[in-house]
Amino acid sequence: MAEVILRHIAKAYAGGPRVIKDVTIDVKDREFVVLVGPSGCGKSTLLRMIAGLEEITDGDLLLDGQRINDLAPKDRDIAMVFQNYALYPHMTVYDNMAFGLKLRNMSKDDIRQRVTQAANMLEIETLLDRKPKDMSGGQRQRVAIGRAIVRNPKVFLFDEPLSNLDAKLRGQTRIELQKLHRDLQATMIYVTHDQVEAMTLGDRIVVLRGGDVMQYDTPLMLYNQPVNLFVAGFIGTPPMNFLPGRITREGGTVRFESVEGTVQVALETAGNTLMTSPIGREVVMGIRAEQIRVRLADLQERNSTGIRTSIDAIEHMGSEVLAYFTVERRRFIAKLPGDTKLEFGQSVFLSWDIGKVHFFDAQTEQVIR
Repeated sequence: MAEVILRHIAKAYAGGPRVIKDVTIDVKDREFVVLVGPSGCGKSTLLRMIAGLEEITDGDLLLDGQRINDLAPKDRDIAMVFQNYALYPHMTVYDNMAFGLKLRNMSKDDIRQRVTQAANMLEIETLLDRKPKDMSGGQRQRVAIGRAIVRNPKVFLFDEPLSNLDAKLRGQTRIELQKLHRDLQATMIYVTHDQVEAMTLGDRIVVLRGGDVMQYDTPLMLYNQPVNLFVAGFIGTPPMNFLPGRITREGGTVRFESVEGTVQVALETAGNTLMTSPIGREVVMGIRAEQIRVRLADLQERNSTGIRTSIDAIEHMGSEVLAYFTVERRRFIAKLPGDTKLEFGQSVFLSWDIGKVHFFDAQTEQVIR
């Protein structure tokens, strides 16, 4: 059993504002939870507070129901894997992995058994006699993970462990981390600024901004039901398209009208809250790139539905095509099948299913249900 609970956790440095404001989350036993957000949002600080490397200003940190705010890091039964590996350069891989166990006065046979088991799991058993300088970045990261595994802790903490690896190796290591989580059946908390890592690794994801929790949910819920503009724009590759406007009424029809009035959409299928909004309410419409349909415009066409624009740029990704447009001086991106034939400068009509659109209040930035 290894459940971690943060209740109204806050952090402030002397003479400064709170960098962690009021964080309340629960990490269930054997769950893989990811803390994600832009640089400076407080995710690494929060992880270090869990590890005991940063003091907690306010709130309670519980491990299996026990308050551990004042416990020293060595007494928390928590292992941490750092971004820079933090290996001892003068020691072999075996000695790096065994070092913490030696400090605990474990027997040589127990140490050898644990190190060998972890090395086999991480497929670094042939590297045990090497020193860090003789290994690649990916191999060093495995050693750092192995050093945490041999301790058999209640909780694993990862602080951006893949950021120093190249793109291909990051993809491979993500798969290995998923397998490692299944094999160890351990509670893991993982920090990253990469939302792709967060979406592929996490059972649940904490989206942070400025020391506040924006949303704590499963990857699919974050993607399909973001609670505010920040989450909608941060989660997803490419990011969600946004268009500000206002609610209008024409006869009995409720409409969204963009700021410049070039986009008008009937909202018969929108939620009750939006349908009863006062006339002139300022909102932001959000559309995922894969929801946008693109059709070539006929030069003789005059009364077609959709937004008429032209293609600014095209990125061929193999299995998909990313097409870029300008709508009311805002960048729009459409994700299309890889065999889509488009050319730079072509005139097109953009359309989408209104049932797939998200609306946010322009003032509060909260989603309108």
